[in-house]
Amino acid sequence: MSIDVSQFHQVFFEESFEGLDAMEMGLLGMQEGAADSDDSETINTIFRAAHSIKGGAGTFGFNQVSAFTHGLETLLDQMRNGERDVSQQAINSLLRAVDVLREMLTAVQQGVAIDEDSATAVSLEIEALLQSGTPAMADLETTEPAPTQAAGWQIHFKPHPHLLQTGNDPVRMLQELAGLGDLSVTLDNSALPAFSDLEPEDCYLAWTLTLRGDITREQINEIFEWVEGDCDLSISPLEPEQSAEVETEEPRTEDITEPPAPEAVINPAAEPKKALSETAMSSIRVGIDKVDSLINLVGELVITQSMLSQLGENFEVSRMQQLIDGLEQLERNTRELQEGIMRIRMLPISFAFNRFPRLVHDLSAKMGKQVELKLSGEQTELDKTVMEKIGDPLVHLVRNSLDHGLETPETRLANGKSETGLLHLNAYHQGGTIVIEISDDGAGLNEEKILSKAIERGLVASDDNLAPDKIHELIFMPGFSTADVVSDVSGRGVGMDVVRKNIHSLGGSVEVSSRAGAGSTFTIRLPLTLAIMDGQTIQVGDQRYIIPLISIIESVEIKPGTVKHVTGKGEVYSLRDEYLPIIRLYELFNLTPRSEKLEDGLLVVVEFEDRKVGLLVDELLAQQQVVIKSLESNYRKVTGMAGATILGDGTVALILDISGLLALYRNPSLVRTLKTIRAA
Repeated sequence: MSIDVSQFHQVFFEESFEGLDAMEMGLLGMQEGAADSDDSETINTIFRAAHSIKGGAGTFGFNQVSAFTHGLETLLDQMRNGERDVSQQAINSLLRAVDVLREMLTAVQQGVAIDEDSATAVSLEIEALLQSGTPAMADLETTEPAPTQAAGWQIHFKPHPHLLQTGNDPVRMLQELAGLGDLSVTLDNSALPAFSDLEPEDCYLAWTLTLRGDITREQINEIFEWVEGDCDLSISPLEPEQSAEVETEEPRTEDITEPPAPEAVINPAAEPKKALSETAMSSIRVGIDKVDSLINLVGELVITQSMLSQLGENFEVSRMQQLIDGLEQLERNTRELQEGIMRIRMLPISFAFNRFPRLVHDLSAKMGKQVELKLSGEQTELDKTVMEKIGDPLVHLVRNSLDHGLETPETRLANGKSETGLLHLNAYHQGGTIVIEISDDGAGLNEEKILSKAIERGLVASDDNLAPDKIHELIFMPGFSTADVVSDVSGRGVGMDVVRKNIHSLGGSVEVSSRAGAGSTFTIRLPLTLAIMDGQTIQVGDQRYIIPLISIIESVEIKPGTVKHVTGKGEVYSLRDEYLPIIRLYELFNLTPRSEKLEDGLLVVVEFEDRKVGLLVDELLAQQQVVIKSLESNYRKVTGMAGATILGDGTVALILDISGLLALYRNPSLVRTLKTIRAA
């Protein structure tokens, strides 16, 4: 009988990726120069993360990962013991090793083949560093051996019976010891019971080990640190005579052989790996305080349910107030439970921000720029799904600031600035949204160049007198780019429009503000969650729809004489010196209204990307929180609709997408398609 450790795979991968993030942050923090006393704790943190990944990979049989990690662990061990200075070359090599290790773990998790070429290249790079050596200055001043180093070690290792149940394998520990030096093993099986009394998950064996070579006690301790408290262990240095005697003794044991555990990846179609890939799922860590809060809320809900159930069995009209009180309590319990569950899905935005120190480090070096990255509001929370989807737009905006915004050191000095540019990522809550700002102190947007490119491409007329903010908005036009040279960073005209599109798909918005010579700021506003939103229910004909409350500015009654007809734009409503296009929703959705007279309806003024329109509706109903259901996954994507929800009376209401409605308004062919769907 064997222990199934596959259930621990997901935890291992989560902890390993977190460890890699910690290693990367630590290495980037040390990149400025050689090792000093302030770096010692950082190096220890990086070493512990690498050691944990190696140990976990070995436990689960991911031997390629374990073997690769061994080299960088050795390099880190020399750094933390003061045997090697922390050079920029070593840091860069370790950063590349972190990248490869992340790729290897991802491949193992997904059940695909590991890229052995990249792993081999970085392994050779690490090995070359170990062979060439950059000894610490202290090593040049003395030849005395380290106080914890001996010619050999005598080790007595007796696992406790339950050790196997912790997921640790004593044989793998012996293999790691054999990798340090010359190992002789004596097996003690005196505690082995009769066959009928054997417990298959208990450990009965013990070992006496003689390990010879230039090995420190710390290296041995690291191998056994996973089983501290789960074994009896003694480690003592060999005397020189004892070491010599051991070499002449007859061998008493067989060589340690590789157990039959499979390699992490044999081929992409390997059945165990496919199973791993299929069972791997998105997960989230939840603080025990949040779990306790949910348990308490469920307890309150059970009490309320019990009270209402008892009231229903013996209901009398005289107890009507008790029923009303009970229903109000049920509403409070449900709302608190909903909020508690939503809090579980909330994660600090640091999970998204953590990728940027490395990105800025690599790109700034590539472009010959000096950049200081400042992160603020890292504990600001938002929904896990939003977090996962906002990553790519943020990456593009950061790359854009590095490439187009921040200048080279020479240019900055010539303009009276410091050589080092500042890139600032900030996040904070505002109402029911999260605001993310990406700002730099670079040159700002070149309005003249943007306008020239826009005229060249026919996006605006040469005689148009655009305000600065309207010129800035041009960078979000499809295919727009002011880059003179196409590079792998930017200049292909694919990016800013996609950024805006992706942010809009999350129900958010993105704006840019800029000042020549002072820098630019991109401001993203996103809903805290995609699952629930505040909406305004409206009536159009015999149908009800939901408008996201965040899009509504106001609602007005249409007075006679306030509506005009403009050639090419149709009906427009005059509101405080603004002319708003009117969209008659009943025409758009092919419905029969209560009245076709504008004065009999209401105009709901909505805003999208600084553009306002008026939606003509028959009636405003209640404001309420609604649970968003996807149309695309249950039916198909429908322009103008963000999703659907089920109302309190069981009917289905469609949720309007303001950007999609504007597209319908501007494109009559889409309206015909929508009417066809409606008729069907």
